[in-house]
Amino acid sequence: MSEHGIHVHGPHDHAVEHAAHKGGIGQQVAIFTAVLATVGAIVSFFGGDTQNKAMLYKNEAVLKRAEASDQWNFYQAKSMKQNLAELAATISADPAKARSYQAEAQRYAGEKKDIEKAARGLEAQAQQFNEKSEHALHPHHYLSISMTLLQIAIALASITVLTQKRWLLGGAALSAFTGAVLGIVAWL
Repeated sequence: MSEHGIHVHGPHDHAVEHAAHKGGIGQQVAIFTAVLATVGAIVSFFGGDTQNKAMLYKNEAVLKRAEASDQWNFYQAKSMKQNLAELAATISADPAKARSYQAEAQRYAGEKKDIEKAARGLEAQAQQFNEKSEHALHPHHYLSISMTLLQIAIALASITVLTQKRWLLGGAALSAFTGAVLGIVAWL
């Protein structure tokens, strides 16, 4: 640069401006990389979403399993009370008390049926949530491979600019295409 408003370009400045106007490989790779980064961000989002859904369903499965366990503990308590009432009816010398204990044992037996039904229902819900978790996580493997291939494509594109070897850009394009296809397959 010089004084009084006269601007003089150095040889490097001229080459950079010429390459920018010409739209050389650097500009092509920059656009390609920006597109890959955008696709990668979308794939990454979907990968995280699959993990979050799988964890949510798995947490629900654990919760239902714990609720079922509580019901089975309640069932055991009712069984113990039923057994004690049956024992008391057997050893009672008073026939009225024996009938009372037998009625109590029958009541516990009826309550146990309801508790067992509730426990089995909660176990079934836990199983359903486990299956939903597995289903939600299934595409994650493909999304992980997709993201890896997109990152490889970005790396190859960067190396293309540094080495000026256009064939590397072909490898980057192949890796990007395969990664994009796997990302799409993950959601089918």
